[in-house]
Amino acid sequence: MTELLAVIAFAAFAFFCARRLLRYLHIFQQDEYDATRFLPWLANTASFDKRVSAALVLFGIMTYITKDVALGQAETGLIAALFAVAGFREADPRKAAKKKLVLTNRAKRIFGVSLGLCLLVGIGAAIMGGSFKWLAAVQLIPFLLVVGNFFLTPVEANIQQGFRKAAENRLRQVAPKTIGITGSFGKTSVKHILGHVLQMNTNALYTPGSVNTVMGISRIITERLADNCKYFIVEMGAYGIGSIKRLCNFTPPDHGILTSIGEAHYERFKDLETVAEAKFELAEAVAQRKGLMVIDETVLERAYARKFVEADRKACIVVGETAASDIHILSNEQTKDGLVVKIRHDDTEHDLFAPLFGIHHGRNMALAYALASSLGIASDRIVAALRSTTQIVHRLEVKTHPSGATYVDDAFNANPDGIANGIDLLATLQKDDGRRILVTPGVAELGARHDEVHSILGAKAARDTEITIAVKPERIPTFVQSFRAADTDSELLTFKTFNEAQAWINQNLKPDDAILIANDLPDLLEREFAT
Repeated sequence: MTELLAVIAFAAFAFFCARRLLRYLHIFQQDEYDATRFLPWLANTASFDKRVSAALVLFGIMTYITKDVALGQAETGLIAALFAVAGFREADPRKAAKKKLVLTNRAKRIFGVSLGLCLLVGIGAAIMGGSFKWLAAVQLIPFLLVVGNFFLTPVEANIQQGFRKAAENRLRQVAPKTIGITGSFGKTSVKHILGHVLQMNTNALYTPGSVNTVMGISRIITERLADNCKYFIVEMGAYGIGSIKRLCNFTPPDHGILTSIGEAHYERFKDLETVAEAKFELAEAVAQRKGLMVIDETVLERAYARKFVEADRKACIVVGETAASDIHILSNEQTKDGLVVKIRHDDTEHDLFAPLFGIHHGRNMALAYALASSLGIASDRIVAALRSTTQIVHRLEVKTHPSGATYVDDAFNANPDGIANGIDLLATLQKDDGRRILVTPGVAELGARHDEVHSILGAKAARDTEITIAVKPERIPTFVQSFRAADTDSELLTFKTFNEAQAWINQNLKPDDAILIANDLPDLLEREFAT
């Protein structure tokens, strides 16, 4: 009987473990399978098992105090029931999540190896028996996920090398001119705008969405790079010094665009000069191939950037609002139909229009114009192409809410300037006596500047909205404090999750309102990991 109960307990643990592992894998995937990010998340959020562990401790104490053999058998039965119930109660992150778990081949391998390790621990717990042995097995689950991933390191390296080699061969075979785009923010938008302009004038391919890693780019090359592709536009993300250099070694850029040096991902870099050094790895790679580098004028506020540009000024096209810029932005106006940007290039003025929203996209349009022009595309053809630019998904994308209200989707925005510009946009888009409404959880990865930035944003929201909804306000206490300290007529509402905020929106939005969804935190930052 005892052995049978132990087997049942093990089977129930295996079921519970598989379900719990999926949830930890969901977070691990959002952390890009990086243990140095996943383990701090685990510690900072205290996302260790609590409910099952508390019950196991209670069972163990009862058995220890009574020392009753029959109760010991009952304990094993209770443990089996506990694991079974807990397993059924676990949410499935493949279905119940904002950004759902994607069981890629890599995710399946990590899950399989980690589950195997967990089951070995479970076998040991079943053989030794007792609540405290099972307690150890439960607490080890997230750590065995990391161990499983570590064991797979050489396998993953070999697989990735194969994908990379296939992509490199395809890139050499087609031999398009490669254009790299990087920056603290704006790179996806500039890529989208430039990609549209080039596709309207020639054969071009650009990486979709926010794809900016070697594996993501490899897949696009092998699956979508056509034989007649003339230009290939690659977004390059930086997670530290050397990130962009590795991407440049993989897809050597003939030309490049540097959109900004700013606070996005400040937590990873610690200071803006380090950000500049990381981003200019693209410029260095372009210089090696004697190409042209388009640079936003604001980038030159950094000493590292100025030194680089001054060393080879003719190889750089500077875009900005001062007369010293090569592409001089004379005016940048937001209308209800889109952006009207007047520029001067080679002593000739051009009026650019695109049905885009957010004043910062005016600079993005000018950057795209600069690169397209440097490739020999006539100005009138660039201007014509810009007029049909489609909106950029989740980046100040203007839609109509079922209530009739104007709904501005900026869910993928991750920088303070973008949020500020989005708030300003509400005044342009609101109708008659409609309300300006902001919904935001704030910005992530600001590091030491987190409180300062959110204090500024809170004061602006208080001045420039009628209603502001702070999602997960405990993340942004200075935003809340600054908003209330402004002592305006604006109303502040707080909700723990975006789903709760969405319920308020659906019930209260009016046809004349303009509402901005500024950033949407991933599950690992917004949701509590219930254990």
